[in-house]
Amino acid sequence: MKTEIIYGIHPVLETLRAARRRIDEIYLAKGASSKRLEKIDVLALSKSIAVKRIDMSRLSRKIQNEHHQGAAARVGAFPLTPLNTIIAQHDPQTQNPFLIVLDNIVDPHNLGAIIRSALAVGVDGIIIPKDRAAGPTPAVSKASAGMLEHARLARVANMAATIKILKEKGLWLFGLDQAAGQSLYAADLSGAIALVIGGEEKGVRPLIKKNCDGLLFIPQSGRVDSLNASVAAAVAMYEVYRQRTTVDDATGSDGEEKK
Repeated sequence: MKTEIIYGIHPVLETLRAARRRIDEIYLAKGASSKRLEKIDVLALSKSIAVKRIDMSRLSRKIQNEHHQGAAARVGAFPLTPLNTIIAQHDPQTQNPFLIVLDNIVDPHNLGAIIRSALAVGVDGIIIPKDRAAGPTPAVSKASAGMLEHARLARVANMAATIKILKEKGLWLFGLDQAAGQSLYAADLSGAIALVIGGEEKGVRPLIKKNCDGLLFIPQSGRVDSLNASVAAAVAMYEVYRQRTTVDDATGSDGEEKK
């Protein structure tokens, strides 16, 4: 059965809190002491998970990484969520699901940062390709400050076909593209939507663009001609969040307009 070692205080703590994957044992650096390490120790004990204290240098060698903050855990594979399950969470006809579609993000730090922002704005699911893209690795969990452990993440073999499925289910697909003719801030993003974010070098691929309902650019000034993929994703996600929060604030709990 496949196992891997996640590392860092937040990834280990959030894996314990999420309780979504098997945890075989936890490693804490011998002699290290902090309130956050104590939280891991206490929470692991409450779940009857073995905790081993080992030398800091040995811990670094074990995970082949020095950025572990004195905490690591041997765990089972990350639990991916089937695409159908993500789609079935909300009915686009009566609710407004918000999905993120990542078209070949290859840098695990970008993927982790996107996941962290997505969880902060209440994204309902994240869809990534199976091939030629970063997956849910320990490095991604670390970059996301452990938020990967709470994310609903689906991996699909054919992104173009997946986009067609999402459209058939009633979602509107908007791709980020600096050459687009419409500003992000001029689009209505308050309904059932999926944001499509392209890879670090080439952006959204032509075939994927063709299948989107609309393409949006992020207004910029100065000499910067493009944003980092995770930064662009965060800007776009927070605009969706802003629009939805504004709509919610303008209506009562029953959905009727406030007076």
